[in-house]
Amino acid sequence: MSPPRRALIAVTSAHASLFAPNGHTTGVFIGEALHPYNVLKAAGFEVDIASEKGTWTEDWLSLQPGFLSEDERKQYDNKESDFRTEIDKKRKAEDLDGSRYGVFFASAGHAALIDYPHATHLQAIASKVWANGGVVSAVCHGPAIFPGINDADGQPIIKGRKITGFTTQAEHDMKIMDALKSWGEPLVDEHAKALGAEYVRADGVWDDFHIVDGRVVTGMNPQSAKSTTEAVVKVFEGL
Repeated sequence: MSPPRRALIAVTSAHASLFAPNGHTTGVFIGEALHPYNVLKAAGFEVDIASEKGTWTEDWLSLQPGFLSEDERKQYDNKESDFRTEIDKKRKAEDLDGSRYGVFFASAGHAALIDYPHATHLQAIASKVWANGGVVSAVCHGPAIFPGINDADGQPIIKGRKITGFTTQAEHDMKIMDALKSWGEPLVDEHAKALGAEYVRADGVWDDFHIVDGRVVTGMNPQSAKSTTEAVVKVFEGL
């Protein structure tokens, strides 16, 4: 039996000050949730959005020019749009039944590094999706969710696979490594190594780039959110 044509987009509950000294807030990188939402809805999926704690904060950078089109910004600003109505429900992962989903997609924002590695309820949903033959996906800092997403043998689902995600080079380029180190959490490539996966990346840190390795689909950065989700749909259609 095919997995349900229903997707869960995970968003981070965490927020923190980044880009010092201005103290801009990092939270949900809006395009990394909005772009997948639009692609999945257009492909006929029912889509829910949830976080570990049922809370979310927008990432300041994600609302700056260039990350959302004019229409997408209107979609986000309109609190009666389908996307805003859904994300504003502030669903908690522990209240959801993972067996209802055929796709798990971890959106991100730098703040995901803080809570995703410890988001046991989100990880349980993703593990259920995997066990039921569905697709597990993440973009940018979203692969920080992979610790705790295990197969039936208790092994990480990304062990022995290739994944991508936000590059450490880009963290240096953005001059935020000191802030990230203060959080005491691994970066994406460090998670990959610890879980037995091979981290791969494009040459340019802002290139649109994603990797498909079986039912695991990962994207490198905000620019990759749409193409990553399109790849998710393609994999799902082939199940």
